[in-house]
Amino acid sequence: MSTEIDIYDPSLYEAGMPWDRYARLREDDPVHRHAEPGGPGFWAVTRHADIQHVSRHPEVFSSHAGGIMVPDATEEQLSRNRLMMLFQDPPEHTSTRSVVNRGFTPRMIGKLEDHIREICHDLVGTALARGSVDFVADIAAPLPLYVICELIGAPSEDREKIFTWSNALIGADDPEFATGDLTPIFELLSYASALGARRRAEPRDDIVSKLVAPGEDGTSMDDLALGVFVMLLAVAGNETTRNAASGGLQAFFDHPEQWRRLLEDRSLLRTLPDEVVRWVSPVITMRRTTLADTELGGQKIPAGEKVVMYYPSGNRDAAVFPDADVFDIGRDPNPHIGFGGGGPHFCLGAHLARMEVRVLFEVLAERAPDIAPAGPTRRLRSNFVNSLKEMPVRMGG
Repeated sequence: MSTEIDIYDPSLYEAGMPWDRYARLREDDPVHRHAEPGGPGFWAVTRHADIQHVSRHPEVFSSHAGGIMVPDATEEQLSRNRLMMLFQDPPEHTSTRSVVNRGFTPRMIGKLEDHIREICHDLVGTALARGSVDFVADIAAPLPLYVICELIGAPSEDREKIFTWSNALIGADDPEFATGDLTPIFELLSYASALGARRRAEPRDDIVSKLVAPGEDGTSMDDLALGVFVMLLAVAGNETTRNAASGGLQAFFDHPEQWRRLLEDRSLLRTLPDEVVRWVSPVITMRRTTLADTELGGQKIPAGEKVVMYYPSGNRDAAVFPDADVFDIGRDPNPHIGFGGGGPHFCLGAHLARMEVRVLFEVLAERAPDIAPAGPTRRLRSNFVNSLKEMPVRMGG
């Protein structure tokens, strides 16, 4: 086994994605026993098929037993995290998701498209008036944040504090965002609980009202469960689209012929979002813990072991994707695993994320066809999300 290969160190990702290391592991050691600083080590899963297998067998590969992050969670953390869908296994996950699905019906998501387009036009119009902006801070980050605020019915004046809480929660490995302070967690939980109480008293046509109202079976979310869900939404819903948008624009800068294709043929907006998500892979890893002895990719793995899926590697697997290292916005079919490898934890907001990415690039192509880089980008120091912190651009026009 190629034990010297490191794909865990967060500083690697601050410099860039380790595509060459992923490729070597896929070829030579696709279920790789990886060292872990201060921990017992884990199995790094790098092939598309193996990631799908882990994702679709929660009876063997548990989200709850050890958490979804590489470091071991404490018993207190596991107990608290059990309220969040990402940390649950069936049947508990199935029950929670059935409640959450009430707010993610096609009607609830579909009616957001016009509003998403308005947000994109406002953000791009403001950026055009300024001429040069930071694409992350001024467009990619506000877009999903404003959509989430609309989705949960949060007033516009609360947008910035929700954004601040989200940054603090996702940037734990980056000294620019990490403080070690748990206050953002408690503030966001408290905020969501208060919002739920208001919607019980005065329901509206938003997701929070749907979640706190009794369903056909009489169940609803209590304040704590609602708070945990909104925290998940603020992180997963915000960061995934933010990173896909900024990473997608960087892909167009690196492959200008694809931008010209889009400008000449807007029908490519149909396939563009999935290729952007495949190419960027906004979420780098998710962990599972084996509940029984098993075998994966030719490796015998005992019960109680950490198994970590590397989605970016799976999304460049040449066994699945012809010309896997080519950015092709017309790629179809595109069975990427950027929203997860299937199974119970497939991304609840995949349809919404696709819509946000599609509408954003539609508006950019219409109003800022000459958008161009205006300086070097800065990446987040994180082995969990593939994120740009800063991306200077000239809007053109």
